[in-house]
Amino acid sequence: MNKAVVVFSGGQDSTTCLIQALKQYDEVHAITFDYGQRHKLEIEVAQQLAIKLGVDAHKVMDVGLLNELAISSLTRDDIEVSHELQDNGLPNSFVPGRNILFLTLAGIYAYQVGAKAVITGVCETDFSGYPDCRDEFVKSINQSLVLGMDRQFEIKTPLMWLNKAQTWALADQNDALDLVRTQTLTCYNGIIGDGCGDCPACDLRKLGLDEYLANKNTVMAQLAAMQNR
Repeated sequence: MNKAVVVFSGGQDSTTCLIQALKQYDEVHAITFDYGQRHKLEIEVAQQLAIKLGVDAHKVMDVGLLNELAISSLTRDDIEVSHELQDNGLPNSFVPGRNILFLTLAGIYAYQVGAKAVITGVCETDFSGYPDCRDEFVKSINQSLVLGMDRQFEIKTPLMWLNKAQTWALADQNDALDLVRTQTLTCYNGIIGDGCGDCPACDLRKLGLDEYLANKNTVMAQLAAMQNR
């Protein structure tokens, strides 16, 4: 049986990946991480979407230790999300080590359930400057996990080279544009759907949606060309 594990936060990107995976694999497991993130609503949204999408295997894993180690505006209520970069050149929403931990645990889970694919919605084209969203990083950790567990599997990144408009096109291609727009939680201030309209995540999301809606045929053609490479 063709199985996949999807790293699932309930946001725009991971929901789009999950919807696509449900059409491509015989069995899909979704895994959501509770790391003491600023908005617990993120976990509730992921649980509700998993039920709505018919995901039979949805695991919520407690990784609260990450919160103790990683200081970020997404792990501390007293740090306001900022549009400005820090001295290290990264936004203060960066959670150090988050994707290292998430992909490692997702890989272990894939080993347990016999999945040959781990799917994550990270993206290098339109991203927030996070180093653990880069293609180079994903390939590196994939190699390390294969070597460390002596099991062949692939970390797949369907959004890696898509811009945000093309990600919206992918949701529409899978007949899920309205669901992704109205029921996912991407906003750093914890507002479902179109969000607060002010944080960096909402800015990126809105710019992409506006571009897609204004140039739907062009963006859809771009997406199809990339998928046919």
